[in-house]
Amino acid sequence: TAAMVPAWNHGNITRSKAEELLSRAGKDGSFLVRASESIPRAFALCVLYRNCVYTYRILPNEDDKFTVQATEGVPMRLFTKLDQLIEFYRKENMGLVTHLQYPVPLEEEDAVDDPEEDTVESVMSPPELPPRNIPLSGPCEAKELPPAAENPRAAEVSRPSLSETLFQRLQSMDTSGLPEEHLKAIQDYLSTQLTLDSDFVKTGSSSLPHLKKLTSLLCKELYGEVVRTLPSLESLQKLFDQQLSPGLRSRPQVPGEANPINMVAKLSQLTSLLSSIEDKVKALLHEGPEYTHRRSLIPPVTFEVKSESLGISQKMQLKVDVESGKLIIKKSKDGSEDKFYSHKKILQLIKSQKFLNKLVILVETEKEKILRKEYVFADSKKREGFCQLLQQMKNKHSEQPEPDMITIFIGTWNMGNAPPPKKITSWFLSKGQGKTRDDSADYIPHDIYVIGTQEDPLGEKEWLEILRHSLQEVTSMTFKTVAIHTLWNIRIVVLAKPEHENRISHICTDNVKTGIANTLGNKGAVGVSFMFNGTSLGFVNSHLTSGSEKKLRRNQNYMNILRFLALGDKKLSPFNITHRFTHLFWLGDLNYRVELPTWEAETIIQKIKQQQYADLLSHDQLLTERREQKVFLHFEEEEITFAPTYRFERLTRDKYAYTKQKATGMKYNLPSWCDRVLWKSYPLVHVVCQSYGSTSDIMTSDHSPVFATFEAGVTSQFVSKNGPGTVDSQGQIEFLECYATLKTKSQTKFYLEFHSSCLESFVKSQEGENEEGSEGELLVRFGDTLPKLKPIISDPEYLLDQHILISIKSSDSDESYGEGCIALRLEATETQLPIHTPLTHHGEMTGHFQGQIKLQTSQGKKREKLYDFVKTERDESSGPKGSKSLTSHQLLKQWEPASRTPLCSSSGAAELINPNYMVGPFGQSLHMKQTLSPDQQLTAWSYEQPPKDSSLGSGRGEGPPTPPSQPPLSPKKFPPSIATRGPCLRAQESRPSDLGKIPPEAPPPDGSQLTKPEMFENPLYGSVSSFPKLVPRKEQESPKMLRKEPAACQDPGVSSPSILLTKAQEAEGGKGTGKQGPPSFLSPAPRLRSFTYSSSAEGRAAGGDKSQEKPKAPASSQAPVPAKRPIKPSRSEMSQQTAPTPAPRPPLPVKSPAVLQLQQSRGRDYRDNSELPHHSKHRPEEGLISRTAMQ
Repeated sequence: TAAMVPAWNHGNITRSKAEELLSRAGKDGSFLVRASESIPRAFALCVLYRNCVYTYRILPNEDDKFTVQATEGVPMRLFTKLDQLIEFYRKENMGLVTHLQYPVPLEEEDAVDDPEEDTVESVMSPPELPPRNIPLSGPCEAKELPPAAENPRAAEVSRPSLSETLFQRLQSMDTSGLPEEHLKAIQDYLSTQLTLDSDFVKTGSSSLPHLKKLTSLLCKELYGEVVRTLPSLESLQKLFDQQLSPGLRSRPQVPGEANPINMVAKLSQLTSLLSSIEDKVKALLHEGPEYTHRRSLIPPVTFEVKSESLGISQKMQLKVDVESGKLIIKKSKDGSEDKFYSHKKILQLIKSQKFLNKLVILVETEKEKILRKEYVFADSKKREGFCQLLQQMKNKHSEQPEPDMITIFIGTWNMGNAPPPKKITSWFLSKGQGKTRDDSADYIPHDIYVIGTQEDPLGEKEWLEILRHSLQEVTSMTFKTVAIHTLWNIRIVVLAKPEHENRISHICTDNVKTGIANTLGNKGAVGVSFMFNGTSLGFVNSHLTSGSEKKLRRNQNYMNILRFLALGDKKLSPFNITHRFTHLFWLGDLNYRVELPTWEAETIIQKIKQQQYADLLSHDQLLTERREQKVFLHFEEEEITFAPTYRFERLTRDKYAYTKQKATGMKYNLPSWCDRVLWKSYPLVHVVCQSYGSTSDIMTSDHSPVFATFEAGVTSQFVSKNGPGTVDSQGQIEFLECYATLKTKSQTKFYLEFHSSCLESFVKSQEGENEEGSEGELLVRFGDTLPKLKPIISDPEYLLDQHILISIKSSDSDESYGEGCIALRLEATETQLPIHTPLTHHGEMTGHFQGQIKLQTSQGKKREKLYDFVKTERDESSGPKGSKSLTSHQLLKQWEPASRTPLCSSSGAAELINPNYMVGPFGQSLHMKQTLSPDQQLTAWSYEQPPKDSSLGSGRGEGPPTPPSQPPLSPKKFPPSIATRGPCLRAQESRPSDLGKIPPEAPPPDGSQLTKPEMFENPLYGSVSSFPKLVPRKEQESPKMLRKEPAACQDPGVSSPSILLTKAQEAEGGKGTGKQGPPSFLSPAPRLRSFTYSSSAEGRAAGGDKSQEKPKAPASSQAPVPAKRPIKPSRSEMSQQTAPTPAPRPPLPVKSPAVLQLQQSRGRDYRDNSELPHHSKHRPEEGLISRTAMQ
């Protein structure tokens, strides 16, 4: 631009960045101008005075003149230009806190935007279009190009007269078969109309009116024929379609003109009808008339299991018939049915967390007795497949008209600009390496499929056809297209089961460019959002800057996408996409690399061959940046147990091509996990990752496709029982004793806004009182002045599933300084309970909000959700006598959907029937009244390891740190440590760093008793034996892993000062075993060890604490374990002591210290729930904890 932008004009920088730049400048009178975050076209003038930042709004009036909204009594002045305004306020005493003296210049690196190492051609032009007979170089396809004048390549092309060139080309073609009038029309277009279209393009228009006329003329007869044929085909399709889908009522045909858009639409309708008719007739002939409306049928699946009774183990067959809703138990494969249980009589599946292949099924007999049947599967994947089939059976036969949960498939693939192979079904079946799906679950279709591609060379229609055809092959269903959105070669497609068509609404798509100067779409993101009944879902597919050394640029790309991607409810203006959705999934080629020197390339490849992924993951840039809270704050990622997905030699997966000769020299692309899937859900919402891996048989690109599948809780569109028009006055949400701590130097007052779909509209509070906090933080107290919120529906079944979003805004500029989320899923109503949420803004931690909440609902009971059917718990005493080790195997984590079960500290009688309400640390079920004294309890909920670096986690000294904000954990093998998940509010605040110092309490068990290690699910080796013995997870770890854990066991008697909780908080903590994943080998530090009644003689409580209360017998048939049992070492001790167990085969992936750290410090739910380390996602209904808040 001719006029240079003045140094003080920083454009779109964030408020926190502006504060940082001014603080760094340090002199009174330093100033800068940035765009306002609250008002479009307005600016904010930020001035430093006495180490505080004062912000003044600069507002444009109707004539686009600017004025400063200054203090009262200062006359209003209008300026035509910003620089005149700035010059004026450089004079003293003009109404600002101090006059403007020192402009703060832009930071160097932000101003320069170096081109990426992608070849310049690929950056400077949009994707090429598929070849046609008309050359593409002409302006007729220039839709995506900038106007020709700015594009030197387009300009050169048009120098030799384009129409002459094309005429010559036409003459050299064989046109003998063309109708004469068609040929003449083409010649006329080239001689006269082409230049007219060219003028249109030069003015920036994307329409080519003359070309449209030409194609309409050429297609006129064809169009007439198509319009005549379509109704006949539609009738034929309907004839064979027994389940009349609403979309296919015959529409009266209004013959339109044969323009290209109508033509393409009609032809695609024609092709899809033809293929659909063929499929329907085939289905009818194969399956008989009732087939089609049963949708996709799931054939019966038989599992071979072992059952132990009275110490004698016998093989049995469990046959799951989803369609008829029966579980059949047989002694032998061909034998007669021994007995069967209908879906109504199967009450609960309880997964052992210690033995990955063990499952307890609670069934009800005719006499209304509850039996506990225990089975051992061939391996953990079989157990998982069995649980998924039974969950499917429960869902299918449920009397609930609307689902409580759906499953979502997320796929991301950088196609490397090459067309895909013929068969890509392994991707949709989650087959390949990593955490994959068992074959027994192949027939269960997901409810929603979200496919993100990068460097995608296909047209939208072509790709959609391939996807729908592949899904048809896998599921025998024709999926509905919810949305498709493309930015250059970045594309997202969302498909849903036809039965969900009426449940999906408010579909929204958008994109953000982050390529050179943030104006090119070769890099960036596309997103889709929609409502599924009452639950909001968001999906973002991004392709970030490439190059190992560009990680800071990638972080910046992420922040820009976060700020500028406009999806979801527009009324949530203070919130970005990380708070607008119940569930947000972020997928794509994020391009973060393994940061190691190039000369280590061969060593890296050796490690990959031996599956030593943990060593490499400790150098993964995304995990490192997340641990330092630079990107993806409060997102989660499943543990990575698959090989790096980039950069392969094409057409093989045996060889990584890590060098590339460039004009500038040799370029290295070390094998890396570029392709990732992360998610962030509201606190206390059910979400479980069931698979995360990459395919091994799709080889056309230099990247492998990655898949992830999730179970996600959803809510129905609740209708008030009071009928329309009545005011539901019983419900009320009260916030008491609340305060916020903010990291800011701004000198202004603050107020809160509460937003929620359960409120008529957002509610604004009065201003809080500012106090000086410690470490330069500002404390804003709201006390008991906050408004009482009136929900639109007060039924507890509705209200306890809702969330309140909070934004803290400044009075001077109405800009948000931090946003958080509080879950209303409280363990009790009518009672004051503690709440906490971290506050974030533009993806960075800005503070914390905490206080008390009191919720009133109408009378009513929460019903049990369908996803509470599968739980996870520690084992009963039936495990083999010799296996004493209590630590769980890291890979386990994978198998815990139940993982989020919170424990409920409040329900007195804990019946096993819903263990959801009583899972103790690590999922042991609690069958005991919680009457311990406060000190004893205190040791309870934190199985957390001492963070290795106390700087992790924001706000560590003062405000509660937030586990969620803590490090991520991809390799998420961690212990689901309860604590980690966020137990009590305060537990996290004072993360004990001295926990590790307490000496272990018990000697290691005799090594001879340990079972030989067995590898569960190592992708390359499958299971080792067809029927592994029960192997406690611990013993499956390689020695290397074991050495890494710090000892962390606190003596129950010692209550470390750093862990004092108030009673309310303990209760809270009690709640949840958050994700409960397999506890990893990361050793938890049990802070409380009594209280858990678990079976394998962990009755002693995880740490062998003698003060245990007497267990209360569970409702289920087994007897309580006597309190006097041999003392077992706690998990953490075991882990250190069994280190020497030899590993007979290549070691399983081990964790590196960095990974450990990542994992350990934050629990799995770091969704915004920051504070609470635990956060269970599976949530119980009644026993819920008041972590409500944590987001």
